[in-house]
Amino acid sequence: MKTRFERTSVLLACCGILLGLAVVEAQKPGKKTAKKKRRANPAFAKVVDDPKLPRVLLIGDSISIGYTLATRSLLKGQANVHRIPTNGGPTIRGLASIDKWLGKGRWDVIHFNWGLHDLKYIKGKHQVPLPEYEKNLERLAVRLKKTGATVIWCSTTPVPEGCSPPRKDSDVLAYNAVAAKIAGRHAMQVNDLYTFAKPRLKKIQRAKNVHFTPQGSRVLAGQVAKTIQAALKR
Repeated sequence: MKTRFERTSVLLACCGILLGLAVVEAQKPGKKTAKKKRRANPAFAKVVDDPKLPRVLLIGDSISIGYTLATRSLLKGQANVHRIPTNGGPTIRGLASIDKWLGKGRWDVIHFNWGLHDLKYIKGKHQVPLPEYEKNLERLAVRLKKTGATVIWCSTTPVPEGCSPPRKDSDVLAYNAVAAKIAGRHAMQVNDLYTFAKPRLKKIQRAKNVHFTPQGSRVLAGQVAKTIQAALKR
């Protein structure tokens, strides 16, 4: 009969063999390993402020994510250009996150947009109906003005036919009209990116997609930077 020591030794040996087999199996070619971490979007990189320069904050969805780096480059040496560390989504996300996004620092210029996510259709209905969008945007406008910054409203860019998730350009016009009314009521400056982009869509926008090509985003950035520069001069 085996002693307790012998039984324990056999058990440990078996465990070692099984562990070794598991390691070998995991190292075989083609065997799935742990998922690689998604590369961080450089648009969300932390900005180290030059204290001599004004601070600018970009708020918006993936369209603004697309033009962030180019805008930052165009305003290099003129402003510290920050952006919210995520996709701004619809106004309901903005209301939930705006205090965190604004933080405690002082902003000289805030360039913002909400719209594309609000007006997209989910199960046949707008994610945020127009009357609710108006109420939400009014609350956000009041909060942004409280910062003391020069606030720039940026109109929502055009929507092509056949895009997914489904959206309509006629809705873009309706939501922009409501937003323009709020911007006027609060004496905000305006960057009409819709009108700027519309005649250039074939050259700068992806087919059947609300997003823009890399070059298209750089074109939008030129207009965004130009608007911010004008605000800084004032």
